[in-house]
Amino acid sequence: MTVDRGAGRPDRAQGPAGRGAAWPDPGTRRFWRGVAAVVLDTDGVVTDSARLHAAAWKTAFDACLEEHPPDDPQDRRPFDVRDDYLRHVDGRSRLDGAAAFLGSRGMRLPPGSPDDPPGTGTVAAVAAYKERLFTERLRQGVDAFPGTVRLLTELRSRAVPLAVVSASRHARELLTQAGVLPYFDVLVDGQEAARLRLPGKPDPALFLEAARRLGVPPGRCAVVEDALAGVQAGRRGGFALVVGVDRTAGPGTGAALLEHGADLVVRDLADLLPATPED
Repeated sequence: MTVDRGAGRPDRAQGPAGRGAAWPDPGTRRFWRGVAAVVLDTDGVVTDSARLHAAAWKTAFDACLEEHPPDDPQDRRPFDVRDDYLRHVDGRSRLDGAAAFLGSRGMRLPPGSPDDPPGTGTVAAVAAYKERLFTERLRQGVDAFPGTVRLLTELRSRAVPLAVVSASRHARELLTQAGVLPYFDVLVDGQEAARLRLPGKPDPALFLEAARRLGVPPGRCAVVEDALAGVQAGRRGGFALVVGVDRTAGPGTGAALLEHGADLVVRDLADLLPATPED
């Protein structure tokens, strides 16, 4: 393992050649030094719900691409549930995600209004279409990742304050369905973000609000995220440690998380168990 030492930051580990990710070893404990609390993202980190979001986005975006084909034939390709999801919508609010992806394909739909019904005529309508599809899929239920539950259990046993954040308005429902809501001292979700008018990621406002409610300065909190916008937010917020989660096993995903601000990238949160914050 090679290490790039950043001034004033924990060492940022570069993983095995060609993989672009850092995998914990006994030396990983240094990453937790000074961490007094942990703030986790919801979808894809705590709950196995990112796939539901991605599937809903694909149906909505593919319908929009068919209804309003971009001028450039290359931009007419279907939404990719891994690459497009990670780069454009993961971690963002519905409206921000819809606008980001449509803009990436050169589509200039009118923004519309929050009351637009599901459809493909405006950015808001596409976001509403995705919301309806996701709500339907959510009825199937969602689970927490076993490795995440193991880490949460360990952190709670050490009395480490925990917060969970999400741009989604469904976060409380997701966490309740998965049986993990009681692990957390603080929840800051899409409903709270709207009430407080907090900007979405990559702005660090959600994470900063979670740290404020925990009563722990960002410089003593770790952020755990699977989205590029999320690790950017953690870095911009001045958090002590930014852990990226790459469950895709795809080429370049771990490297992208590191490039966007992660100090460390793991495939599963159980990988952090041997190196959790010490008492």
